[in-house]
Amino acid sequence: MQVSGAATLRVSEIFFSLQGEASRVGLPTVFVRLTGCPLRCVYCDTEYAFSGGETQTLATILARVQAFPTRHVTVTGGEPLAQRACIDLLTLLCDAGLEVSLETSGTLDIATVDARVARIVDLKTPASGEVARNLWSNIGHLTPRDELKFVLADAEDYAWAVEQIHQHRLAERCALLFSAVQGQLSPTQLADWILRDGLPVRLQVQLHKLLWTEVRGR
Repeated sequence: MQVSGAATLRVSEIFFSLQGEASRVGLPTVFVRLTGCPLRCVYCDTEYAFSGGETQTLATILARVQAFPTRHVTVTGGEPLAQRACIDLLTLLCDAGLEVSLETSGTLDIATVDARVARIVDLKTPASGEVARNLWSNIGHLTPRDELKFVLADAEDYAWAVEQIHQHRLAERCALLFSAVQGQLSPTQLADWILRDGLPVRLQVQLHKLLWTEVRGR
């Protein structure tokens, strides 16, 4: 199906940086941050993307992405899937030969996302305040190309995440990522728990926050 570049999205920002998380960490990447999010996680660090932004056509977004010297692009938010045309943008980026990843909360259906896209799905934990919003049917759509992320604020979050890994046999579906909420859980403590329990997960820290004090636009 051919995607029309005339469709529009509300864009918070487009910027060039190093990927700070997931298996592509460290790679020069173009980030397309879409405006809007139906969630209000208590530790959110991108509240500025809840509103505002600029309406742009898909063709304009593609052209801006292609102006940077990399084939890697991440569509993020906010919650990018909250805008219906995000699905078309992802396909358009893939059709252009780009390596595309999507960062999504996992509370909206990922089934219609282009199969060429690596979906980084954030399964909301109890401390996020949004655990009831998880769309559990998304687990059945995960493939080895995708990654499932847990952002953990405390020991209760950790225990909850371990339970989900075992109950849903998540390690058999895709890569699993654990990260600590900045200022609430020490990454060292989280690393100790992972090693103690021999979990099949990858500990991640947000590289961009280590490199640059100002997070926005990086």
